[in-house]
Amino acid sequence: MKYYEITVDTTSEASELIAEILTEAGSNGIGIYDPKDLLDLADNGVIWDYMDEHLIKDDGKAQVKGYFPIDGFEAVKALIDEKLQFFKENCPFDYGALDVTKTVVDDNDWVESWKENYKPIHAGRVTIVPEWIDYAPQDGEYIVRIDPGMAFGTGEHESTKMCLEFLQALGVEGKSVIDIGTGSGILALASAKLGAKAVEAYDIDDNAVKSAKSNAALNGLADKLKVDNANLLDKTSGKFDIVLANITADVLITLSATLGDYMKKDGVVIISGIILKREQDVKTAFVNAGFEILKRINMGEWVAFLLGINS
Repeated sequence: MKYYEITVDTTSEASELIAEILTEAGSNGIGIYDPKDLLDLADNGVIWDYMDEHLIKDDGKAQVKGYFPIDGFEAVKALIDEKLQFFKENCPFDYGALDVTKTVVDDNDWVESWKENYKPIHAGRVTIVPEWIDYAPQDGEYIVRIDPGMAFGTGEHESTKMCLEFLQALGVEGKSVIDIGTGSGILALASAKLGAKAVEAYDIDDNAVKSAKSNAALNGLADKLKVDNANLLDKTSGKFDIVLANITADVLITLSATLGDYMKKDGVVIISGIILKREQDVKTAFVNAGFEILKRINMGEWVAFLLGINS
């Protein structure tokens, strides 16, 4: 079967967001080609034998590739153009040229090759490992194996890394956790691996729910995670020790008024997915809703907060 391979020229910083745009447009697989990732591999000593370090030039540029059926592509292309234009108008950091090119490929050319761009991601004691990579854990290392499939979430993005940092600093052993907008399920899976006694994970996207359930089974956690399709908190009425919401600024602002209803007395909230430009808006919304900012983390253009309830 023939497909269109769509390539978007962008930057390392914007690559994950462009990948999300192509995923939302219905791409049958995503590939991110970023020299910075190869340099990170070299720093971590992971699958180094497959790279020629002399060919790597970290100039901040990256390419994101998506794959779409040829039939009905004109409507898909219009949607991609609309989303890229919105991104140009609202992105506060360098997103590169955003030039889009299209080529015809056979499905055999890309179904497996896109996987070559994923690598183990180290975040403290947690390492996110693509399920097709043979990786031996070190002492004290928690391995979360994933196949992202059509869901957003590979562990590379700063917003995910900051959430993982908070989870490890808090200590989740014996606690209850809910992950709102779980995507591929990384944060829910990491919580379970770190010893949470109960984990619920929700996403409005069917592909995300399918991916998260598959990844739970892949990690032997299918019985420990409750994964379901839901718009935010619509399907839960419980109270949790830790509430995770790695989403977007606008959704977080909407959640600020009700999120406290799902926290136990001494519970905390971790929010992420906030670009620096929207930090004050999100902070103001949560403070006005009675939250106390316990800690702030910043990585690149992204911010995450650890929140408690003012007594």
